[in-house]
Amino acid sequence: MDRLPSLSIFFPCYNDAGTIPTMVIRAAQTAREITDDFEIIVLDDGSHDDSVRVLEEVQCALPQLRVIEHDRPWGYGGNLRAGIAASTKEWIFYTDGDAQYDARELKLLAEALRPDVDVVNGWKIKRRDPLHRIWIGLAYQYFVQVIFGLAIRDVDCDFRLMRRSIFDVVQLEGVHGEITFEMVKKIQDAGFQFAEAPVHHYYRQYGESQFFNFPRVARTLRDLVSWWWRLVVKQEARRKSQDARRKAQDAGSRAKT
Repeated sequence: MDRLPSLSIFFPCYNDAGTIPTMVIRAAQTAREITDDFEIIVLDDGSHDDSVRVLEEVQCALPQLRVIEHDRPWGYGGNLRAGIAASTKEWIFYTDGDAQYDARELKLLAEALRPDVDVVNGWKIKRRDPLHRIWIGLAYQYFVQVIFGLAIRDVDCDFRLMRRSIFDVVQLEGVHGEITFEMVKKIQDAGFQFAEAPVHHYYRQYGESQFFNFPRVARTLRDLVSWWWRLVVKQEARRKSQDARRKAQDAGSRAKT
């Protein structure tokens, strides 16, 4: 496995005081195995527990850690967009701060990289959730995969390693959980290449899920219809990415002359 030239790691965090320190420490340990240049960013979305306090303790021993505090909730999508914007390295890895994924398995994503690959997406070997959430998750995943024509098997797996340059072309807009399928669809339509790697999924040990309640599920279904119209019917992302690439090529041509 070739070492990555540089790596930004970020975690959205909301009331994850019981898990986020371990996630950060394990991410740092793994980052040192795969790159010589890394940073870790935690985006705290207005936590009411001790998340920020414990992260300040970790910062004393880990200078690569930055904590970005939001005084009001930005939503899951808002935090992903903020994490991407704050990342300064060539590659970006993110996962959630609740420890349902093991940050050390970032190394599995790095091992799956090839020169022509732009994104390595994890897929859950076995989902560890209550039974009703497993069935809802499977139905949601299959439905989204079909209506958006997604090539990856697990759009719901927020365990991703991506080139930072993708987001010079792809512009994300989502505020809530819909950003997951928006991101994958836009990256796919822009012509970037995916690889996949199996990762483990664990039972939640601390805190509560922010997604599985009726208002959020209803909002996600509404957003699905809106994004299907924009991305599949109107093909907004494909046209915008083509325009962005054309502008970049024109700028390059002008620079040469």
